[in-house]
Amino acid sequence: MGRPAKIGIVGGTGYTGVELLRLLVRHPGVELVSITSRAEAGTPVAALFPNLRGFVDLAFSDPGQAGLEKCDLVFFATPNGVAMQQARALHDAGVRIVDLAADFRLKDAAQWQEWYGMPHACPELLAKAVYGLVEVNREAVREARIVANPGCYPTAVQLGLIPLVRSGQADLASLIADAKSGVSGAGRKAETHILFAEAADSFKAYGVPGHRHLPEIRQGLEAVAGRPVGLTFVPHLVPMVRGIHATLYAQVPATTDVQTLYEQAWGGEAFVDVLPKGSHPDTRSVRGANICRIAVHRPGGGDTVVVLSVIDNLVKGAAGQAVQNMNLMLGFPETLGLEAPALLP
Repeated sequence: MGRPAKIGIVGGTGYTGVELLRLLVRHPGVELVSITSRAEAGTPVAALFPNLRGFVDLAFSDPGQAGLEKCDLVFFATPNGVAMQQARALHDAGVRIVDLAADFRLKDAAQWQEWYGMPHACPELLAKAVYGLVEVNREAVREARIVANPGCYPTAVQLGLIPLVRSGQADLASLIADAKSGVSGAGRKAETHILFAEAADSFKAYGVPGHRHLPEIRQGLEAVAGRPVGLTFVPHLVPMVRGIHATLYAQVPATTDVQTLYEQAWGGEAFVDVLPKGSHPDTRSVRGANICRIAVHRPGGGDTVVVLSVIDNLVKGAAGQAVQNMNLMLGFPETLGLEAPALLP
């Protein structure tokens, strides 16, 4: 395999950062050389995350002194708007980049500003960035210098809808995505709505007038369809730590064998599991694993198809998918370091 690839992580103190660490410390092809945090600079990683004691000997370093330009690949596990400030210098230094935030997901800089509330710092790099949904863009990811890791909701929704969209059998004007996420999707921060006393024993929708993942999902589906897509996307917060469950609705002629369609679409994919007819996947079946499990139903044998798509928002929806992208970018087997089964219970 040659020398280990030198890997840096910018912003390693959030949930996606620690999940990246958990996956990378057992990856046989990489060496973690730098993990940055301005607030925690000098603090041993294992002091902040005791689960990594005995696996990570590094301390957090200040981003300005981290030597990221010497890495083979750098992950950005940072809030939106950070990676785009540093991407140009790293790109010019020959460093590959995987951004787990949204800075490079949307191709239109004006649209990005509309949804994220700030001008894009390096719009000239948007055209060079590859959207890292590997199951669709695998060959482009292999050659990419910058990969935009998909969002968690967009991963579950796109993998659930793409076979129908690609087939040309679905009514693309009336797609519906009704999605639920665990609280870790909001990040590792102190905000009232994600406090235990606020989120526990409750269940609510949010972002109904418009959620920033909507243009990302629509962009991905339209790239597959080759034409505009009408999508209603409603996210919900549920009182669990991990997991996304997306219930997806489409109008498809009753003569279409949707079970076979999905089995053929995703049958060769290591990280998409199409379940037997009549199945109902649950989020715990993917907890800690880099996999999307999908079941397809046609209630009453009518024209409405219901697709159930579940992922772990921190793994296939974030860090695991980022490692999957890294593997392709660095020439490793796509599944390397990601073979562990889900946790149960």
